[in-house]
Amino acid sequence: MDIRALGYLRIETADLAAWRTYALDVLGMTEGQDSTDTQLSVRIDDRVHRLRFVAGTTDRLLAAGFEVANARALREAAAELEAAGHAVKQGDDATLADRRVQGLIHCEDPSGNPLEIYWGQAQDHSPLAAPYGNRFVTGEMGLGHVVLPAAEIGASLDFYENLLGFQLRDSMKLPPVAVPTAAPGKDFHWMHFLSPNRRHHSLGLYPGALPPGIVHFMVELERLDDVGYCLDRMNAAGIPIASTLGRHSNDHMVSFYAQAPGGFQVEYGWDGLIVDPATWTAKEITADSFWGHQWNG
Repeated sequence: MDIRALGYLRIETADLAAWRTYALDVLGMTEGQDSTDTQLSVRIDDRVHRLRFVAGTTDRLLAAGFEVANARALREAAAELEAAGHAVKQGDDATLADRRVQGLIHCEDPSGNPLEIYWGQAQDHSPLAAPYGNRFVTGEMGLGHVVLPAAEIGASLDFYENLLGFQLRDSMKLPPVAVPTAAPGKDFHWMHFLSPNRRHHSLGLYPGALPPGIVHFMVELERLDDVGYCLDRMNAAGIPIASTLGRHSNDHMVSFYAQAPGGFQVEYGWDGLIVDPATWTAKEITADSFWGHQWNG
């Protein structure tokens, strides 16, 4: 299967106003032209939206959207999923219009995470007008990355690596205390990092359940200073910092983590590792970070 990138995230929120302030005023993103009173579309580049927050009664991931190149690639993806025994639903006209794409299928991974595979998302050619002059790293590498809960960790790894065609970049052992919802009786649980492109990872698989259906998403900035400015905005707004500034050992990202509306986190980073898939070998990392990333609770 020829998945190219993590294209977008759709998130239901019980507090749309909080996300509007958080995404636009704190994260420095731009409101998309297709926002309404009940949904917030967020731009970080020339796509009509990379994030979509939909007003509802709960806080949960509605879908992680993965992009393929064209209609043929989408047909092939649907056929491969069905041949492997995974249910596929074609997106109807209303869904295509809402997502601003030319083709889309719905499916789930073995842990029940909702996915949308699509092609042909519309662009917005108007100036981005980021409020603080900050610019995000996207392009062929997509939105950034997302970490999803995967209680069925073995089946989920097989699904993304051997069916969707992601490359396993590295894995890390987590102690049972870090995965309270995982099956008991094990000395450790594996967490995996994968990508369909040159970004070190576009997807993380956390080996347990989590009510919002998302652990965190990451956006990458072009300048380290923009990470620092955002950290200052977080502190000024009284937003809890989940992890201090640090540099990760696997993707070398300099980042911090902050609590977001809805019970999960956002990672805001700079200088992520770009790899050559042709020469990469999967590894086990034995520490989360080279320095920093002190977790608060």
